[in-house]
Amino acid sequence: MDLLKTQYLATPFYGYRKMSVWLEAKGFKVNEKRARRLMRLANWQTIYRAPRTTIAIKAHKKYPYLLKGLEITHKNQVWATDITYIPMNKGFMCLCAIIDLHTRYVLSWSTSNTMSAQWCAETLQETIDKHGVPEIFNTDQGSQYTSEIHTSILIINNIKISMDGKGRAIDNIFVERLWRTVKYENVYLQAYTSTISLYNGLKKYFELYNEERFHQSLDYSTPSKMY
Repeated sequence: MDLLKTQYLATPFYGYRKMSVWLEAKGFKVNEKRARRLMRLANWQTIYRAPRTTIAIKAHKKYPYLLKGLEITHKNQVWATDITYIPMNKGFMCLCAIIDLHTRYVLSWSTSNTMSAQWCAETLQETIDKHGVPEIFNTDQGSQYTSEIHTSILIINNIKISMDGKGRAIDNIFVERLWRTVKYENVYLQAYTSTISLYNGLKKYFELYNEERFHQSLDYSTPSKMY
């Protein structure tokens, strides 16, 4: 069971079929039925792929991607944002974060049970109120970010709008890496069952991420120290 637990924590998206194949590859004779029974006994639930977060609306204006070839040299030069789904016992919660690309500092984050433009706009405004304005703000082409309520905040504050190319998650690679880190270092390990526990858990994690977690890309400094 210890070996099975280690692999589950590493690949919580494996169902009993893939877990059975993995165990057999390691030399253990464990069929699908037994793998399913062991996972049920341990109360392990497979983390399934969440719905898409990027849903574009053709009528909304799209902005060009401004980060290609850009040397990011100082804080508040470029901020980036994205939304991801956090799996819960029943359904999902949405997590939005805004980060400073030069320092990897998580400027703000917010959770919601709906993926609305209003929610994203409020998160953006709160971040500006607390940290000032960046030169460039990068997003994907999701309808939340192309909406007037969101882009108007950027335009009013003279912030250049940058948007990833359609279907190019690599254009927002730093936020994608943040999501992977948050999920594997916190969410998948904690298996949150309520919105309150999720909020409190993420609050502690992002404090650790900013203040204590060393980043190789920052020469093993912390985002807080660099920001």
